[in-house]
Amino acid sequence: MNSHPAASVSRRSFLRTTGVLSVAAFAGLARRALAAPELKIIETKIISQQPEYYHGWPTIARRANGELWITYSGGREHHVCPFGQIHAMTSRDDGATWSWPRVLLDSATDDRDSGVVETAKGTLLVTTFTSLAYESYLKKQEIFGELTGKGWGTVKMSPEQLARWQACHNRLNEEERKAELGVWLVRSTDGGKTWSPQLPTVVGSPHGPIQLRDGRLLYAGKQLWTDDKKIGVCESTDDGQTWRWLAGIPARKDDNATKGYHELHVVEASDGTLVAQIRNHNKANAGWTLQTESKDGGKTWSEPHPICYGLPSHLLKLRDERLLMTYGHRRAPFGNQARVSADNGKSWSEAIIISGDGLGGDLGYPSTVELADGSLLTVWYEQMKMPSKAVLRQARWSLSQT
Repeated sequence: MNSHPAASVSRRSFLRTTGVLSVAAFAGLARRALAAPELKIIETKIISQQPEYYHGWPTIARRANGELWITYSGGREHHVCPFGQIHAMTSRDDGATWSWPRVLLDSATDDRDSGVVETAKGTLLVTTFTSLAYESYLKKQEIFGELTGKGWGTVKMSPEQLARWQACHNRLNEEERKAELGVWLVRSTDGGKTWSPQLPTVVGSPHGPIQLRDGRLLYAGKQLWTDDKKIGVCESTDDGQTWRWLAGIPARKDDNATKGYHELHVVEASDGTLVAQIRNHNKANAGWTLQTESKDGGKTWSEPHPICYGLPSHLLKLRDERLLMTYGHRRAPFGNQARVSADNGKSWSEAIIISGDGLGGDLGYPSTVELADGSLLTVWYEQMKMPSKAVLRQARWSLSQT
């Protein structure tokens, strides 16, 4: 048992969701699944540095000049804590080596999941959201002197750890902390040398926005700190400087989108269809990825339908025009998987296992880029036995054409 209070708090409890699998939906998926392309793993390795920190929820992007960027939540003690910062690493040799991490954003609260994308103008956009989820753990420790909870036993902070949490927490008063909550991005127009101040977006989601062929930036996600917490898409027509709400995504019958839909990502298929996938924690297909499509540039969306167990997903259009989804798999084999679509998201292949050696469910959020030679590079976070804090791992792999 890990002795730290937030280390064993799952993302599921963070999102406050539960559910069970829909047998009917599973049968429908089995009928649609196609044979998986052949996968060849070239190399798998840990790439994070600074093992004293917990590393979480990364995104990888490949710039037009071939440079790779990874952004993630670093500087952390645990899965939930007040110390999160947005860190970045870069590679100019297709991930063979990575730069020492640099801090892009460090607000006075917890900076969590980070996305990164390069726009057609060469601008780098890095997204995140701020959170006060750690407050409940801190208050329990202060009041009761210990933390108790199903699945992670009873733990007690050391005096030094408690003092660190309190010092970080007390940088702001309650009103100031609430004002820090938001969904944010920072921009760089000089290749990452300098960065803008925090800019507000409309929705938040782990892997951030994409650029469409018509030049717009489209961001599929959730309004995190509003009363209605709408699920949908927003857009930017000025290279990410400002954002406006575009459209909501409908919920399935009997689904509660506000409580059950999370962590979206979107891709533009070759025929112009926008394919968005959703982390689902409603009773039907709990723990599955759902999918919705738009045929009109994001103005309207179809009712979501189930794709497979596993979440959340990242979507990528390959150079051969197939779509690739990569996602965390939080039951045996614990790890990360992928599926391929050759018909613009209408159907998906059977699962391809990228990694299956995980110890448990504190892992995932994989994202993938295609390298110049056609091989693929996937990056995710994972709690391993050693080092004791969660790390970033990557796999370089290839995919057959059929």
